[in-house]
Amino acid sequence: MPETAWMQTFPGAITVCDSDGIILAMNDRAAASHAADGGYDLIGTNLLDCHPEPSRSQVETMLAEGSGNVYTIEKGGVKKLVYQQPWYEDGQFAGLVEMVLPLPESLPHFLRE
Repeated sequence: MPETAWMQTFPGAITVCDSDGIILAMNDRAAASHAADGGYDLIGTNLLDCHPEPSRSQVETMLAEGSGNVYTIEKGGVKKLVYQQPWYEDGQFAGLVEMVLPLPESLPHFLRE
């Protein structure tokens, strides 16, 4: 999967896998976030190997169904949005994209109709 310049400089972690869970691409933030597990050397490995239960089962379900998942976490005092969604090639499920975005301490919410 070709990387683009915007992906490397994006202020959140981006990881892309194929429909079997093989990591195809990651940006600098994702590699840094997973440095203890190998960083960029994780490309070509299965992301299921990086997930203990129960998250492993959740990822297996997303890969089998082509579904997504969205949640927030807090780690080291930093709140983050984890956004995992399917991507498609020629209309067929091709894998998952995970974006992990740091959230500000105070996050405005707007209701627009």
